[in-house]
Amino acid sequence: MSWSDRRLFLLGLAALPLGACGFTPAYGPDGGASALRGRVRLQDPATKQDFDFVARLESRLGTATDQAYDLSYSLSATRQSGGITATNVTTRYTLHGSANWTLTEQKSGERVAGGTVRAFASWSTTGTTVAGLAAEDDAARRLSIMLADQVLLRLVAEASKLAP
Repeated sequence: MSWSDRRLFLLGLAALPLGACGFTPAYGPDGGASALRGRVRLQDPATKQDFDFVARLESRLGTATDQAYDLSYSLSATRQSGGITATNVTTRYTLHGSANWTLTEQKSGERVAGGTVRAFASWSTTGTTVAGLAAEDDAARRLSIMLADQVLLRLVAEASKLAP
């Protein structure tokens, strides 16, 4: 038996318990996320960071066509210097951010899920001014995406409790 055959055989053996336990992918047809797909109306974005946050959520949840839930959120971020040279020049910044979010059922107005997630992104300032500004914008975009991914993770975890 060659190495590739053995690996395929062992991979098949490792997958057997998943099939027996009723495992289904979260984004699959019968997965937990299907209760949310196309059913969550997101709060309208007001800032560039909000737009990146909403775009990431919509890429996973889809645009709300059959609205059943409202997702409201508030993003906040603070900039902190991270690397300082001996001559007191900052060479690195970190953007610490959080997202407070709430999922509400539209019919009853009842809060279904919610919480706060946190993340951070850093960038270097050792290049030109334009490069530093571009790096700062990129860090803000990455932060919004990380926060959205964490909200998605919690939404999918809660989705099994929601009626499709």
